[in-house]
Amino acid sequence: MNAAPARVTQAADWRLDFPALRQSVHGQPLVYLDSAASAQQPEVVIETVAAYQREDHANVHRGVHTLSHRATEAYEGARDKMRDFINASARSEIVLTKGTTEAINLVAQSFCRPRLQAGDNIVITHLEHHANIVPWQLVCEQTGAELRVAPINDRGEVSIDELYELVDERTLLVGISHVSNALGTVNPVEEVVAFCKGRNVPVLIDGAQGVPHLDIDVQAIGCDFYAFSGHKMFGPTGTGVLFGREALLEEMPPWQGGGDMILEVSFENTIYNELPYKFEAGTPNISGVVGLGASVDYLQRIGMQRIADYEHELHDYMVSQLRDVDGMRFIGEAANKASVQSFLLDDIHSHDLGTILDHQGVAIRTGHHCAMPVMQWFGVSGTCRASLAFYNNRDDIDRLVIALEKAREIFG
Repeated sequence: MNAAPARVTQAADWRLDFPALRQSVHGQPLVYLDSAASAQQPEVVIETVAAYQREDHANVHRGVHTLSHRATEAYEGARDKMRDFINASARSEIVLTKGTTEAINLVAQSFCRPRLQAGDNIVITHLEHHANIVPWQLVCEQTGAELRVAPINDRGEVSIDELYELVDERTLLVGISHVSNALGTVNPVEEVVAFCKGRNVPVLIDGAQGVPHLDIDVQAIGCDFYAFSGHKMFGPTGTGVLFGREALLEEMPPWQGGGDMILEVSFENTIYNELPYKFEAGTPNISGVVGLGASVDYLQRIGMQRIADYEHELHDYMVSQLRDVDGMRFIGEAANKASVQSFLLDDIHSHDLGTILDHQGVAIRTGHHCAMPVMQWFGVSGTCRASLAFYNNRDDIDRLVIALEKAREIFG
């Protein structure tokens, strides 16, 4: 391995905030390199959720008693934090969801389905997670519209020129990931949005992998929809956000019916609630949203640009160290990448390699990463994926390399 320069000291302090990272697995200190699947939670998020459950739990929006007021204040306070975190222009543009998948399905069924007709089309890319493929397939099947797919190259980059060629006067929406979960490719979303705006085509961005690693400003990006998940950004599972431009959300009908998304109900007629509540039917994941608010507070105390700079340096180190491992094959070498690297080692199956690494305390992801078309493009059934967060450090990378060398010895 290459000689490592002086360590960045901040990560040692950040790492102490995550109790899960203090444990051992199979007798080895845990090296967690699977944050792209689900990031660990800092102590402050865990304690915030626990405090809510101990002291403030009640249903939101509906009670006149003290606990309901506390719960509502914490829940709606988290919405305000989300608005500020991504620089939405109004809190009405922040729809709280179960995650990225639900957010994209909401747009597919509430924005696209009423508008799509046979002969229309939706444009996505070959780089997408299944959550940014299947909802569009479903709505196209329901309406007779066409799903168009922009190709990628052997580096794992979207062919932007070919994407533009697919957009025409019958394109209702373009859906594109900010950062590929399988390869770490960072797409030029600002450029894509600018092109589409010139043709009056709305753009949805799957930001599940963007929000944890980049400083997101939806007004600067100019997108119409931006979806992301809480558990990718060090918060609880079952939480997420759909940002939508207010003018578009106002035009969209509710996706689900039930309590809290209404103002008045009779058997003859229902009057829907105002934004964003008309899209939030039923009792939400209150404790999870409160915890998500705490994760935003935590991230903002560190600073997203500081996180991005640190992770960029750490990713470069990871790539340089992995490149020196005999038998290493990188899958996806885009010029602009976030903190993910997919790879294969010799002819070892990814699941076998992941199991050997786990026995050495190193947690990585193996398989198709909910991105089967990407795997098919590269002619593989799956890959090993090491994904970083700001709580990782160079020692984690060194442990990964040592574990890979051990695996090569085992498999001969």
